[in-house]
Amino acid sequence: MQRIRSRPIAERTHVTPSPRSFACDLATLCAPTLAGLKPASLFRYQPAPGQNAAAMAVAWHAALAPRGVTVRVLKQCPRTGAVLVYVYRPARVARLLADPRTLDFLAGEGYALGTADALLNQLADRLCCEGEFPHEIGVFLGYPLADVIGFIENRGKNFTACGYWKVYTDPTAAQAEFDRYKKCERIYARCYYNGTPIRRLTVAA
Repeated sequence: MQRIRSRPIAERTHVTPSPRSFACDLATLCAPTLAGLKPASLFRYQPAPGQNAAAMAVAWHAALAPRGVTVRVLKQCPRTGAVLVYVYRPARVARLLADPRTLDFLAGEGYALGTADALLNQLADRLCCEGEFPHEIGVFLGYPLADVIGFIENRGKNFTACGYWKVYTDPTAAQAEFDRYKKCERIYARCYYNGTPIRRLTVAA
């Protein structure tokens, strides 16, 4: 009998697939963006063996682009196949990234200023599927610039509230926004599990 040699422990890769489907994560984790409450969302998806997460993203982009939503893989891990999926409304993100205050901030973080797509490409270069996100990612997700700067200056401490992001400005206003997002996620999860197609759940731009 041929002896099968196992790979050294250092070379083994243990991958735990995401517990839910790509579509489920899209419908629930990105609900505020699909509903038009938020300009963008980001989630990590670990495909099961035999799945092609990048192809799933392409298919969902084709389905949702007519509704004004883009589904884009910003990063794919060559080791595990995991992807970071950015779901966004291009027109709203472009307006965010054209704000002079945001541009000044990104320039200070080392970005070469340009179009929204050019800035997203630079963000993608800084991302790692298995590590911490660069702090400036908050502006690409629609977080208030003052809170993003506050997080960096305080090294994540001394926040006034914590939910979808750490707050360094008005905690009452931020909590109201968090509550809207949570309510939206609950409604979209219920609709999705009851069979409502994601395209119908996506508010047209």
